[in-house]
Amino acid sequence: MDSARTPVIDGELVRRLVAGRFPEWAGLPVERFPSGGTVNAVYRLGADLAVRLPLTESGAGDVALERQWLPRLAPHLPVAVPEVLGHGEPAEGFPWPWSVYRWLPGENPRAGALDDPVALAGDLAGFVTAMRSITLPGAPRAHRGGPLGLLDAGTRAAIAELRLLPQEGVDCDAVTAVWEEALRGPGRDGPEVWLHADLMPGNLLVAGGRLTAVIDFGCTGRGDPACDLFPAWNPLPADARKVFREKLGVDEPAWRRRRARTLSQALIALPYYRNRNEAMAGNARHVVREVLAETG
Repeated sequence: MDSARTPVIDGELVRRLVAGRFPEWAGLPVERFPSGGTVNAVYRLGADLAVRLPLTESGAGDVALERQWLPRLAPHLPVAVPEVLGHGEPAEGFPWPWSVYRWLPGENPRAGALDDPVALAGDLAGFVTAMRSITLPGAPRAHRGGPLGLLDAGTRAAIAELRLLPQEGVDCDAVTAVWEEALRGPGRDGPEVWLHADLMPGNLLVAGGRLTAVIDFGCTGRGDPACDLFPAWNPLPADARKVFREKLGVDEPAWRRRRARTLSQALIALPYYRNRNEAMAGNARHVVREVLAETG
């Protein structure tokens, strides 16, 4: 939720950037790709390429992170991940580095509209298992991989804000109880592992009901192994959630810890995005409902 000024990005800017840095691609058509994301703007470049430009200064740091780690992570993972084909630098008034990727086909999974939720749960568990097994040295700190207690102040502030928004229908007493129960539990109970750390539906691609790619590794790094369980509550329904948990062998303390972390992210996102980004707000509402249904 970066407050830095977002530069004006449009197709004409993308054409100028591409022509100046990659003249071999200058004649390809440019088309904005609709996305609910808040960190990057994505443009199709011809049929096989995508241009990804950060929308904020903090998002610009993700560009360097992906350039460094994606080529090293990709061989260890069971599905496709973004492949950086070109490194763009600040130009034409655009202040940050940007990248050209190979286009990855597929659609974002939508809760309530999955073709094969149980199979997708197995695919997601396989991806998380593969991430955890990576032993590449020198890993950065995952953006969301720290102790649960670091989120306490922000979570309670969000709950207080939601109490002033009764139209959202959030049972603030119930979510507070879930949060406080997790805080009373044990902290991380195993070694830190490699995480994607942002396995939201917008960062997953599916085709024929199966996971085909995972994108946006801007939060990746080492952290609490509980931190890659977000798909359990979005987009997976309860029966597939059980399969996901069983395949990962998640014990009850870790499950409660990640459920609370996922809930925290949703609670903080909802009041912020409710009038800014309907996709993000919708994801947040869904997570709150799923968590309370599981714990109620």
